[in-house]
Amino acid sequence: MTIFVDMDDVLADTYGKHIELYNKEHKQELSLAHIESGEVWHNVPEIHQESILQHAYQDGFFRNLEPIKDAIQVMEALYNKHEVYIATAATQFPNSLKEKSDWLDQYMPFITWQHRIMCGHKFILKGDLLIDDRTYNLEKFDGDTLLFNSPHNINDTGYTRVSSWLEIAERLL
Repeated sequence: MTIFVDMDDVLADTYGKHIELYNKEHKQELSLAHIESGEVWHNVPEIHQESILQHAYQDGFFRNLEPIKDAIQVMEALYNKHEVYIATAATQFPNSLKEKSDWLDQYMPFITWQHRIMCGHKFILKGDLLIDDRTYNLEKFDGDTLLFNSPHNINDTGYTRVSSWLEIAERLL
């Protein structure tokens, strides 16, 4: 089986990093418990929204993300059983291409450079399964899809959802 896996909010905790930086910048105590849905910037006062939108342009933003719980172990097992590729939008922000590659070198060195697709649109991918947190990536993919839960996609419907890497392991290993 050929599997494509997104990075942001699937392997790496982008959402949590936005909250961490927001709290540090504005001396707040926002947490996931305070958020019911939407992007982080949807859940803060309007005067602070632009600062969150600028996080992805900061040096080190993508490099310093924490791995999603159980992602490393399950990805290694998937990689040993299936044809697994990272498929991530890495050209939208100036630093993300190198930082995402460095992140993979640190946390998932078993994913070789030949299995890293740093791209824009994902509808060009041809394979069996795409695991992503953005429905706009899933809707045009010509294969099966899994929507990885995130507060920003909580109201999206029409996709098979997974809420953890252990759930992915149960389905695919």
